[in-house]
Amino acid sequence: MRRRVPVALVAAAVPLACLPGTAQATTAGKVTVEAGDTWVVPRTTRLSALTIAPGGAIAAPEGHSLTMTVNGVETGGLLTRTGGTQTAVAAGTYRGDVVVTVADANPVSWQKLVFPFRQALYVDDAGVSAGKSVPAAVVGGRLGDTSAENVKITSTGEAFNGVYVKDGVYALVKPRIELTGNGRSDFVGYGAAIVGTGAKTRLVVDGATVSDRGAVRTGVVADGGANVIVKNSHVHTANGVLPSDYRSTVDLTYMQQAPWMLGIVGNVRATNLLGENTRATYVNSAISSEGWGVLSTDTGKNGRLTAIASTVTTTGGEGYGAYAIGGATERFLGSRFDVDTYAAINRGGAIYFGDSSRTAVSKLNVDLDLGLSAKELAAIPVRGTVVNSKRWGVMWHGAGSVDVSGGTVINTGETTFLDKGQQVTINVNGSQGARLNPGNGVILQVMEDDDPGPQMVDGVLLNTGVYHEPTGDPAKAADFDVTSAHAEDATATFTDITLKGDFYNAVRGGSTGGQGPGAGLTGKNMVLNFSGSKVTGVISAARATHQVDTITSAEYKQLGVVTNTPRPSVNNGAIVNLSGGSTWTVTGTSHLTNLAVSADSTVAAAAGKRVTMTVNGVQTPIVPGQSYTGAIVLTVG
Repeated sequence: MRRRVPVALVAAAVPLACLPGTAQATTAGKVTVEAGDTWVVPRTTRLSALTIAPGGAIAAPEGHSLTMTVNGVETGGLLTRTGGTQTAVAAGTYRGDVVVTVADANPVSWQKLVFPFRQALYVDDAGVSAGKSVPAAVVGGRLGDTSAENVKITSTGEAFNGVYVKDGVYALVKPRIELTGNGRSDFVGYGAAIVGTGAKTRLVVDGATVSDRGAVRTGVVADGGANVIVKNSHVHTANGVLPSDYRSTVDLTYMQQAPWMLGIVGNVRATNLLGENTRATYVNSAISSEGWGVLSTDTGKNGRLTAIASTVTTTGGEGYGAYAIGGATERFLGSRFDVDTYAAINRGGAIYFGDSSRTAVSKLNVDLDLGLSAKELAAIPVRGTVVNSKRWGVMWHGAGSVDVSGGTVINTGETTFLDKGQQVTINVNGSQGARLNPGNGVILQVMEDDDPGPQMVDGVLLNTGVYHEPTGDPAKAADFDVTSAHAEDATATFTDITLKGDFYNAVRGGSTGGQGPGAGLTGKNMVLNFSGSKVTGVISAARATHQVDTITSAEYKQLGVVTNTPRPSVNNGAIVNLSGGSTWTVTGTSHLTNLAVSADSTVAAAAGKRVTMTVNGVQTPIVPGQSYTGAIVLTVG
């Protein structure tokens, strides 16, 4: 086992007389590095002043990293080029308690790149590593090998991390971390305030205040199978200014901002969950981001992201509350979302909105190894989740599911569920008061994916695609059955709930529509199952038309915004099953391909009106206990 050094003493223990006699001038604790010279700092050094002339540089010995702090604040670190991973201390004159820390290297390899991490505090399975930490950047508080209390970490340079825990068991109690300046990659957490990585990591963050400002200057990153638990904390991230030569891309090795094809902008996410079997849980915490997103999963698979009795907020007019990918399971219990664009984006995950009931929270406490005490469990309020989104609820640009239960209320300015041509499963149980309130009157919109996708430009993948509204009618796909449910369909089940809103399937199909991930769809049906429910609205196959027929990055907010015209199905069946005493009150012309009405269910019109049905052009009475298949048209008069 290596010898541990009390971190708080490392910088002070290094004498001033440790400077080499070349490439710099020294006087009374002051160093000047002239243009064209490089000072290779042999070991951690404390100064009263450091001047680096333009064209001069300081560097660490091979196998080490170099970090400068001034009065306890990491200062001057800059990425050497856009898209690069290396940092250097910027030219300038620095005065005060100047400490140049030489630390053991912490290289992290990912996607053929190597990120030379520098961090104020490095923890592994043996506790705090003095060799890989930058003690001069850890101010105040108490620091030990199992926990840190009331420490403060501040950075005004780029790509400097606050706390990095790898395969360690550690507790951060009431830390204050403030990082200003760009990070480099939130796919590895390079520049993040807190990173927990490795399958042996169990990191508990309690009472933290994290405030970051900068592109991809993430607040909390969980990676590599770690279990990261954040409670009673405030985490906020704000956008930075990207380099003038940065080009928008979805190449993960260079990506530093949200792809506008998602209908959002911004260059920072508050949190990210990565790797296989990683867990991140937020309890009684406030998490917010100015742009892009708040709670995110990304590269990896089978992650578990959970928020209990927490608030999730976007603050800058853009962004999502949560993002699910890679088979992630995301649970939001007794939490509040106040977001600008989406409550959640789904690309291969399972999302649950529900109550923070005693039973549900206690189960997660065991399943996720949260370690909440009986007192902590008792203090968690029992309540439903409330979603307030200025635009949409859940948007799919990949297959996935969503489950809404308990007293969850989803209030949206636009459509509740926006499915861009994907295999979708929706379950909404209103038996305990769940409600859906779409501001535009549309509960479910199924449509072709309008993501134009990136383009290769001189060998570089750039977000320069353009969406063009398709013209003409889609060709009928000979082998696609619009009257039967398929595993790849958009299926929604509503139980014991009262709904007011419309449901449209506007997929074109015929392999003629779509430009992004959903291009080449043969067809997709919308399958709606109502049990013990009351629904008032239009349910129909439709044609969806954007407000503009050409969408570039300048018009990104037009993505997903469509007007529906009910029309007969081509490759977009609309299948409705009414059971358990359900009632559908039809409010306008609806085109279906299959309608099943149980003996105790009804199809009706509003008071004073009458609903009429034709099947394949023949007027047909709607009889409870019967099913109808074909070109079904319901009209109200």
